[in-house]
Amino acid sequence: MAKRVTTIPATRNRFSSAPVYEAKRRKVAGYARVSTDSEEQQTSYENQVDYYTTYINSREDWELVGIFTDEGITATNTRHRDGFNQMIDAAMDGKIDLIITKSVSRFARNTVDSLTTVRKLKEKGVEIYFEKENIWTFDAKGELLITIMSSLAQEESRSISENTTWGKRKSFADGKAAVAYSRFLGYDDGFKINEDEADTVRLIYKLFLSGISYYAITKELEKREIKAPCGGKKWCISTVRSILTNEKYMGDALLQKGYTADFLQKKRKKNNGEIPQYYVEDHHEAIIDPGTFKLVQAEIQKRYGEGKKYSGVSVFASKIRCGKCGGWYGSKVWHSNDKYRKVIFRCNNKYKDGQKCDTPYLTEQDAARFFLEALEELFGVKEEVLCNLRDLRQTVADTGELESKKEILIQESGMLEEKLRILIAENAQVAQSQDEYNRRYQNVYGLYEECQSKLDGVENLITQKEARREIIDNFISNLEELKEPPQEFDEYLWGGVVDHMTVYEKGRVIFTFVGNIEIEIKE
Repeated sequence: MAKRVTTIPATRNRFSSAPVYEAKRRKVAGYARVSTDSEEQQTSYENQVDYYTTYINSREDWELVGIFTDEGITATNTRHRDGFNQMIDAAMDGKIDLIITKSVSRFARNTVDSLTTVRKLKEKGVEIYFEKENIWTFDAKGELLITIMSSLAQEESRSISENTTWGKRKSFADGKAAVAYSRFLGYDDGFKINEDEADTVRLIYKLFLSGISYYAITKELEKREIKAPCGGKKWCISTVRSILTNEKYMGDALLQKGYTADFLQKKRKKNNGEIPQYYVEDHHEAIIDPGTFKLVQAEIQKRYGEGKKYSGVSVFASKIRCGKCGGWYGSKVWHSNDKYRKVIFRCNNKYKDGQKCDTPYLTEQDAARFFLEALEELFGVKEEVLCNLRDLRQTVADTGELESKKEILIQESGMLEEKLRILIAENAQVAQSQDEYNRRYQNVYGLYEECQSKLDGVENLITQKEARREIIDNFISNLEELKEPPQEFDEYLWGGVVDHMTVYEKGRVIFTFVGNIEIEIKE
């Protein structure tokens, strides 16, 4: 007996569950995007908006929801495209049934983003029509075609990114530097010195060498109503720190300090040796002389190296020590709201834990007077001190042994890195136990990390020695220029030659100058 098969037609849409034959107009949105904000692309953008508005309105079975747009954006992901994201949110809320766009590359240049979005919309019953490729996402072959087209678009983005990166790196290799001059204090286009701004840069270096902190410098600049690089009134600590550590202010240029690690996410990463860097000496005219710049780097290392805390609200902060408990003196304000207002420095442990520290307090005038007395004493033995400092500089400057250790560790690190590459290559080519592979990999990687840690330690010691040498060189220079004991307090001289002063009972003070040279002062 022959079988009879009766077809029962579908009555509901498999994506939206709406009745198939229900007379209902589809809610349609258009999406337009151009990659740059050039005049030519702007015209293209306006044309796209006009075209999709007319096209959607011409269909009786379509209802125009809106045209969503993004202009002046080159994006390999959809995270920062506001118009696109608003459109997807509306579709997910059931306000859109169909999205029309020019092509896959206009929709997304990232395969993962493209497919994820298409599938997410498909689950909500929202279809996308890519006009150029004639792809309807509800079509059986739609997803395969989208995968292929998105991959091609992604490779196009990769190619453009690599070409742009190659151009920049070629420029770096040729020793050509460029900065955002509108936000780079001290220079105009072409590294021409802007004298008004250069005076601000020189002031920042002077203030720092006088002993005050990044924060105190920002407050001083704001007090003087000097505008920040961005043009605002407020100065940030990070801005001051950047100015004090940027080699461009001494006329040199370190190129390729950072790089784009991922062309899809456009993430910038600090270059820690992953790609070549280029150091160009005498690239342009300097604002800060190299000696002063190196001295500032040495002072930064001394103040903030190894996680040290430094209080620099005044030139005397972090410079006065208690001879009884070893603590630091801090500033206090007496009679802050009346005419007897007075700033004094006293031991921070004076009333700590119920044990009174009875070393005397000092005023700024006291500290300045003691300093001038100590300089007079120092001047009396000037030649002997200079001789000792020159001998000390030779000892401090000797980094020969550390440089040898550094070279050995660099070679060892290179060999371990090569072993890791060999292990990875073997695992990719030869089938093997992954447990065994991971064990071998972790063993070698552990040795590599240990070697890198030792290398960092040696490099840090070399940096400390070089910083110490720069500070001693500055002290020698200051002392050589001192033809007679000064009669007035000089905060820049104070900051350059005094390591700290120690206050004892009964007016006894010992100054420790750079190089551990001590001078005792008594009332």
